[in-house]
Amino acid sequence: MSESPVLPQQPPVETVVKKRIQTFQALRHRNFRLLWISLVISSIGTWLQIVSQSLLVLKITHNSPLALGIVSLAQAASFFLFAFIGGSIADRSDKRKFLLVTQTCSMLLAFVLGILTLTGIIQVWMIVILAFCSGTVLSFDQPARSSLIPQLVPREDLMNAISLQTIVFNGSAFIGPTLGGLMIPVFTSLGAQLGATNGLAGYGGNFLLNGVSFLGIIFVLYFLQVPNDTRSRDERRGPLLNSIKASLGVVGKDPVLPWTLSGYAALLFFGPSTSLILPIFASQVLHITAIELGLLFSASGLGVILGALLIASLGDFKQKGKLLLISFLIWAASLLLFSISRSLWLSIFALLILGIGQNGVGATTITLMQTRVPPQMRGRVMSLNTLCIMGLRPLGDFPASGAIALIGGPLTVAVSAIIVGSYALFVLFPRSIIHTV
Repeated sequence: MSESPVLPQQPPVETVVKKRIQTFQALRHRNFRLLWISLVISSIGTWLQIVSQSLLVLKITHNSPLALGIVSLAQAASFFLFAFIGGSIADRSDKRKFLLVTQTCSMLLAFVLGILTLTGIIQVWMIVILAFCSGTVLSFDQPARSSLIPQLVPREDLMNAISLQTIVFNGSAFIGPTLGGLMIPVFTSLGAQLGATNGLAGYGGNFLLNGVSFLGIIFVLYFLQVPNDTRSRDERRGPLLNSIKASLGVVGKDPVLPWTLSGYAALLFFGPSTSLILPIFASQVLHITAIELGLLFSASGLGVILGALLIASLGDFKQKGKLLLISFLIWAASLLLFSISRSLWLSIFALLILGIGQNGVGATTITLMQTRVPPQMRGRVMSLNTLCIMGLRPLGDFPASGAIALIGGPLTVAVSAIIVGSYALFVLFPRSIIHTV
């Protein structure tokens, strides 16, 4: 009598369900869940503005990449002036109330930009000034938002929360740009029916939608329940300059943070932003429409979502150094592929992988920053992250825009990918960082 074949053992249903839940485990916490949902909505509006502002600048300057670089430089200047101050004030303030102020200011700036555009008054110098003001507000907003997260989730869920948080802005690029590309002709047509003849109603309508998107997060912040700050008044109200020096000292003494931060900074400075290169590639290389440009932005955003979900599913992953190096190399290789692509669909694929790599670098770096410094210094240390993302990236866009004007977009992007990939290997391998974190 023959024996019945032994079937492979299937994992228990409870294990599979637990693994899926782990990917979103930080959302179990009510306060973080409410903040996360409201930030997703607000960030979709922000991407409406990013895409529309880039297209608006190109329209009124007759496709000048240098004009885009100047707008980015103005925003970068504000971060270099105020990022450290913003982080220090975030550590010394009630973060919920502080964010209510910054989010309200961002909403008002979006409405101002929308009104100026709809009325046809808008000029490049006005966009430059508003970009500087927006950057100033974000210099205070971003450190407060980042340092608020550890107050809303326990330590064991922190990396998961940070990974989900990266979906908020970068992942919203999956929806926002496509929606923006679709709404521009809709608002343009509506403006024409109402008598607008300047052709700018499509951009202005998106700016106003961005302003409206802030109402949700302002409502949530007003009712958000945040644990009381247990530090003494003196700890929170020490001299501002001393607090900035202390935070820099903590980072400088850490054996890992200076090198991981320098690699992240190199990626953000030498890697031109999608808001710079995608409109240029769309008009000069791929020759595609505004809706197809939205697809390019969305591909990068979808990659960030996939990368964030992947890292979130890892939980408290122990080999963060290896994850960081692999993410760097994925980012560099995909950017190089994008530089040589002349096909819309190959470009979409390259940007999808680029988003996965960028999320891996960003989420791992932020997690190391959050977990390797004292809790009372998280806001100040996270101002370094704000300075990198919001300061170095637009600052790097200025020379990148000049390089695009001189040697073209494809060669500029290829050189950027090679520089970042080489620097990542130089930073992580000789110092054995991939084995120590």
